[in-house]
This record gives sequence, C-alpha cells and structure tokens, in this order.
Amino acid sequence: MNIVQGGTVSQLLSGVKIPRMFRAGQKFPREVISPSDIPAKVFAELSREPFASKIRPGMSIAITAGSRGVANVAIITRAIADYVKSRGATPFIVPAMGSHGGATAEGQLEVLEGYGITPDSMGCEIRSSMEVVHLGVSDTGQNVYIDRNAYESDGIIISCRLKPHNAFRGAYESGPCKMMAVGLGKQKGAEQVHSAGMGHIAENIPSIAKVIIDKAPVLFAIPCIENAYDETCRIEAIDAPEILAREPELLRFAFTQMPSILVGEGDVLIVDETGKNYSGTGVDPNITGTFSTEYATGGVKVQRTCFLRLSESSHGNALGVGLANVITKRFYESIDPEKMYPNCITSTVLNSARIPCVVATDKEAVQMCIRTCTGIDKDKVRVIRIPNSLHIGRVMLSEAYYDDVMAGKWPGVSALSEPEEMEFDDMGSLITPISPGEESPSAPSHRIPPEL
Repeated sequence: MNIVQGGTVSQLLSGVKIPRMFRAGQKFPREVISPSDIPAKVFAELSREPFASKIRPGMSIAITAGSRGVANVAIITRAIADYVKSRGATPFIVPAMGSHGGATAEGQLEVLEGYGITPDSMGCEIRSSMEVVHLGVSDTGQNVYIDRNAYESDGIIISCRLKPHNAFRGAYESGPCKMMAVGLGKQKGAEQVHSAGMGHIAENIPSIAKVIIDKAPVLFAIPCIENAYDETCRIEAIDAPEILAREPELLRFAFTQMPSILVGEGDVLIVDETGKNYSGTGVDPNITGTFSTEYATGGVKVQRTCFLRLSESSHGNALGVGLANVITKRFYESIDPEKMYPNCITSTVLNSARIPCVVATDKEAVQMCIRTCTGIDKDKVRVIRIPNSLHIGRVMLSEAYYDDVMAGKWPGVSALSEPEEMEFDDMGSLITPISPGEESPSAPSHRIPPEL
C-alpha cells in the first residue's frame, strides 16, 4: 500500500481544523491490592482449605498463564509457583492462550516473555506446546480439548483475570471457564468454542469447562479482578467443584469495577495505542464502543475512531484494527498477518482484522475522522482522546466539553488544564502528552503506568 505524505489525501485534509483540547481527570472507585501485598494475599488464599491440602509433596503442578496484559501478572504467577514449592510440589507454567502467539509454541513463549514471565523470573519451567488431548464431547456438542502438558500433570491451577468480555454477554465471560475452554484448549479447543459463532459462545464456554473440570486434574482456580485504574483489586481462590457457581457472582462484581468514558458520547475518539496487552481486540469495546459483533453493546458513542499506534507487546498481532475507522501508516506497518490471522481463523470473527483507511500521520488520522463526521458543527467538534482503553483516569477532551465540565455536568470528571492546541512534530506525529511529564505519545510503550 502506497501511503504518501503530501499527496492528494494530505491536500484534502490539510485545511481541517483540529479543536483545542484540555486535560481532564476521571475518578472511579479504587479498591486495590498493592503489588507488594500480592504474594501474601496469594499465600493466604491458598493456605485455606480445601486448597492447601490439594497440593502435596512430589506433585507436578501446572499453572496457567494467558496472553492478556493482566495487571501484576508476573507477581501473581510467581507467588502461585512459590506457594506450590512451599508445599513440596514442583510447579511449571503452561501458556493458556488458545491461538494467540501465532498459534505456535514459540510464539506463546514470546508473549509470556513480554509480560516478564520466563523460567528465570518464575523460578520454574515453562512447558509450551500446541499438542492437546481430546477429553470428550460437551452437552452442546463441542469436542473438548486440553493442553497435553497440563493434562498429564498431577494438578492444574487456573490462574487468570476475570472481567467482562469484549464481544459477547453471558453468565461466564472472561474468567476461569474461558481460560479452561479457550486458553487450555489451545488452537483446537479455541476453534471448537467459536465454531458455532459468537452467538453461541456464552453457552459453549461453561459446557466445555464442565467437561474439563470433570475429566482433567483441575485443582482450583485463582482469578484476579482489576479496578478502573488497571490495578489488582481482588484475588480469590475457588475450588474446582465451585467454579461454575462462583464465577457468575464474581463477574457481576467485575462489572462494577469497569471504568468508562464518563462524558458518554462525542464525535471523534482518538486512541493513542492499542494492543493485546490492553485487550483481546486491541481496545476494550466496553470502553470505546467499538464492538466486533452484535452480541455485546456499551461504551462511548462516537461517529469516528482512529488508532495511532500498535504496542510492541502485541508482536504484530493487531487484532481489533478493523474496529477503527482510520489508522496511521506507522500502525499499518506494525501489523504481522501471521500473528493476527490465526486469531480470526480460530474465532471466525473477521471484522476485527479488516484494514480501515490508512493515512500518513497522526495528524491526518485525526483530521480524516473530523472531516468525515456528518451532521455536526465542525467548529464545536467533540473530540475525546485516551492513551489506551485500560488507563483512562487521564484523558483529553476538546473545547466543546469545557464549559459543561467546569459546571459539573459529569460527576467524576474534572478539568486539569485549559484548552490548548495539540502539538504535532514536522512529521505529523502527535507530541502533546495526555499527562504532563510522560514521554511523547508517539514513542511506543509496553504498558503505560496507571494514572493517579
């Protein structure tokens, strides 16, 4: 694709005015477990019965680790491994991420390494393989598969994050049941879960998880839940027979912890960075409103959305790119189809991988979104800018919001600066930081620290 700065597209967009923007804070409830307290919390949970007695000397214990950018995931995983060793058993880590990492054993190791999960950092072996064992057929007619290394262990601990899903609604969304059915199922299992389409995934996940609990050596789950600031706020161990009953209750709590863009609607949404470390679809549509299916709704309402860059942690997997209206040349050139398309083939959802309009620069991406909005006052365009969909305690809003924010129209939203022009360098890259003191937004990052 020939993307030329200064060509016809650039000329058509050159006169589009970008409104002045001001920094705004968003305040949400903040129950939190500090990172330094996480190991003690994990030990306290696992020291309770029936969990402690399930880990016995000499056992080989598999601990799951997924592909999402879970807050404090390395600390949590290491604490579980350390507890297993304290009981005289031998832990090892299993990548439980379906088809992610390009659906290869090497790619899944690479994903974990990006989150700081390595044999050295965890103090135990990581056994990565795409080989699975067939356990049977679920009551919804799906073949059930599980990672062979996990199945052949003496016990499996399901470590994961529990949160609302980005493409469907049900009693079980992202959590222990999905980690078993999709994550531990590897590519073959993930494909089975999605085979009947996204309209049936909410029933396939628990039916497949039930078979895994019944036929595999699952000991218990220990999911974590995050607050609106991408911080760990709850860690709870759940005995295997109780997972199907307890998970829906924890999901309801997780919904209460979700952040949102509190102004509710606008014309244009700018997302500085997307990626697998923020959401399975690059951005969490529960925040951005950019859903890939008809089976979930919510998030901010806007006409146009642009993505400026892909995180390095995504390793070229730009799944979710199709949820934008416009991306930059930089974003486009970061895409690795070999990493992205296995997700689409497995999930059967193609919308997330479609390539939107591509323009040369950050500035042109914003201008194209504004230019193509309809039925709005272009002199009072409502623009919302976020760093990513995980960290929205600090955002930028266009001048059209300023008087209402100052008047207290949206509880929890406060103005932190006066409206000012956003700055772009000579190459058209956006250089105005959302939070003063942070690095230029045009520079790639693995994970932006949560705002205070």
